Amino acid sequence: MLKSRILWNLSSALAAALLANPAQAQDAPAAGSSPQDQAGSGIQEIIVTAQRREENLQRAAVAVDVLTGDDLVRSGISSASGLDDLSPALNVANGGGANTTFFVRGVGNFTTNGYTDPAVAFNYDGVYIGRPASTSGLFYDLERIEVLKGPQGTLYGRNATAGAINVIPARPKIGETSGKIDASYGNYDAISTQAAINLPLGDRGAVRLSGTLSKRDGYLSDGTSDEDVKALRFQMLGKLTDTLSVRVQGDYAHQAGRAQGATYVATLGAFNATTGTYTFNPSGFGSSVGLLDPVAQALRATRFAGQVRRNLNALPTNSYLDDDFFGANAEIIWQTGIGTFTVIPAWRAAQLRDQHSNAGFTPFTQEKFRQGSLESRLTGKVGALDYILGAYYYDEAAKGNYTFAQSVLSNYQDFTSKTQSWAAFGRLTWHVADRFRLTGGLRYTHDRKRFDGIGTVIAQACTAPTGTLCPDAPLVPLTDRPEQLPFAIPAVGGRPVPIIVNGVATGAIATRTTTVVNTGLSNSRPTFRLAAEYDLGPRSLVYASFENGYRSGGFSLANGYETFEPEYLDAYTLGSKNRFFDNRVQLNLEAFIWKYRNQQIAHFGIDKAGATGVFTENVGRSTVKGIEADLQLAATATTVLKGTVQYLDAKFDDFQYQIPFNAAPVVGCPYGQSTADPRFTIVNCSGKPSYQSPKWVIQLGAQQTIPIAAYKLVLSADTQYKSSRYIAFEYIAPEMAPSFWQSNLSADFSPEDGNWSIGGFVRNLENHRDLNSGVYFGAGGYFAARPGAPRTYGMRVSAKF
Repeated sequence: MLKSRILWNLSSALAAALLANPAQAQDAPAAGSSPQDQAGSGIQEIIVTAQRREENLQRAAVAVDVLTGDDLVRSGISSASGLDDLSPALNVANGGGANTTFFVRGVGNFTTNGYTDPAVAFNYDGVYIGRPASTSGLFYDLERIEVLKGPQGTLYGRNATAGAINVIPARPKIGETSGKIDASYGNYDAISTQAAINLPLGDRGAVRLSGTLSKRDGYLSDGTSDEDVKALRFQMLGKLTDTLSVRVQGDYAHQAGRAQGATYVATLGAFNATTGTYTFNPSGFGSSVGLLDPVAQALRATRFAGQVRRNLNALPTNSYLDDDFFGANAEIIWQTGIGTFTVIPAWRAAQLRDQHSNAGFTPFTQEKFRQGSLESRLTGKVGALDYILGAYYYDEAAKGNYTFAQSVLSNYQDFTSKTQSWAAFGRLTWHVADRFRLTGGLRYTHDRKRFDGIGTVIAQACTAPTGTLCPDAPLVPLTDRPEQLPFAIPAVGGRPVPIIVNGVATGAIATRTTTVVNTGLSNSRPTFRLAAEYDLGPRSLVYASFENGYRSGGFSLANGYETFEPEYLDAYTLGSKNRFFDNRVQLNLEAFIWKYRNQQIAHFGIDKAGATGVFTENVGRSTVKGIEADLQLAATATTVLKGTVQYLDAKFDDFQYQIPFNAAPVVGCPYGQSTADPRFTIVNCSGKPSYQSPKWVIQLGAQQTIPIAAYKLVLSADTQYKSSRYIAFEYIAPEMAPSFWQSNLSADFSPEDGNWSIGGFVRNLENHRDLNSGVYFGAGGYFAARPGAPRTYGMRVSAKF
């Protein structure tokens, strides 16, 4: 409430100042605009701010993909889940509930809770968003999205180990009355609209109001994997003097629906004593059969859980999202004689209440987050030196309680966490000669975290004589608290108690395992960048760079994994950006080697007390290397061709972890009983490919404009090939997502001035349901995965003034 009042007061004061003191002001060209080449033909130029200053994308000595607002509308992207269709280095997956996980070239994290940091920094309107759930409801009325590939430890700081994603909304335009609306309707009863209006405020200011509504039926047979998002954004921009401008922004989004769904891929088969591995039996379902479908529920009812010696029951069918997201920030830009000061104060919050079953069991989530941040930068030039100097402060608090109802047990977590981070940074670029530049950057970050939580696992076990079942023992149902279970449970630290139903012993007992984490940590780390750039010609640049990244340590509510250490990544890059043949051919090349140390892996697994849950551990080292080539060709004034190829070799050099010694583990890696502590099994996945790291990604596209009198017809086609990759932790056969091609078609008819258009689209022409993430659930002996969107088609219209 206080933050809302501050935003309102600042907006009111800004409006009053603009209306009271009219003066002439000209709106500068917006970053990200795409003016034609000076000759009026050739490949368009794009202005980016990936390096915290405006520059031509082709002159930026950094690996970055840019998606314009028009690209997103044309591709029908209304959430983060579709971004990897447009950026070959990026893999996006749903981590359960509202969470979204990002991987860049195989580096990322299966972040599924509110106290684990992601490995890709997500920034909205220049503001870092710390929680993976809080990226919803932002993808409308955008100027562009920048995907930075590789660690960004100098300018972006902590938790940018793999890279950064910058979502940049369209800004208010001074002196302009304008508006636009885009609407589409397609199969699955999909309705998507977004609209914006820009109004002048005196002669030196403007306001912009934009919103979106996106709703459709579920892609799976049980109604899950649907979409229901409403969002609103308000901005006010004022140029108070010739050298001082202030922009304030507030946004709100609500996400509802039945949550991301999943399908059963395979069930556990026989054990091969010779190889030490298991076979798997395909479920026989198509990728459109959701876990809550009666057919899938019937399959689950056939799965025998050895721990309780009875078959599993049906999953709860009440799957839903009920999430609210709020944000407010300002951007103050003051141009002085020594450079340009930029100050960005920001506040964001979220409240989540979710239940879903897309892991093959049922998590229930209640969370609240809030974060505040302040970034200040001074950007300028002195002689042959360009400089950026800055400071950053971040403060975050989270509170939540989770239930992971797994039939044979239920894992309850209650926690509060607090994070404070301070950083100072700088970057200098020395123009050694007209065509040669050297860059050095340094950032020092200090993180302080506090975590207080308690994890309680209530498990059931059949204690009847060997060979005897416990058919009357109740499975552990979904409840908010352990005390709400329908049978007696042990006290904290107490002995197991028998499970009695209607006064009759069932042969089963209930056990209680408690993990308490009340601790803090403090991490400090310098990160730096060294780079050299050389202009081979007016439109040809070569560059070489070294940059490292750092992700802070953290906590888990799991026995033996209560804390984990920071991770580090060093990246070596050699690149070239070129335009040829009168700006009609663009060829960009990049080669890279990344060295990953102390890598954090978040996964669903078994802790050292034998309880299952989600936790993070440091697993060792990995190497990521590859090349990427991007070619664009303006073949004629009306024909554009594009092609991108990425080759990736990402492997774990040292990846070992341990689990309690029991039956042979369900893994695709070598394992053996620990000689140091025979209570545990050591699993060695060294040499395995990194998760979400397809060896090949190929993207091809073509756009043909056909003039028709005073109108034009624009035909577009694109296709993407992605080779096979592992999408989950165990490296078992069902976790290898197969290679695929996926193609899209569109046609749009409009007048030459583009004031309106009408068109149609087909996405995923092949109707391939790519599996983007999944979980092996040991109690049921099955692997459940989350499929992507099926073939969709529809019509769209747009208008602007």
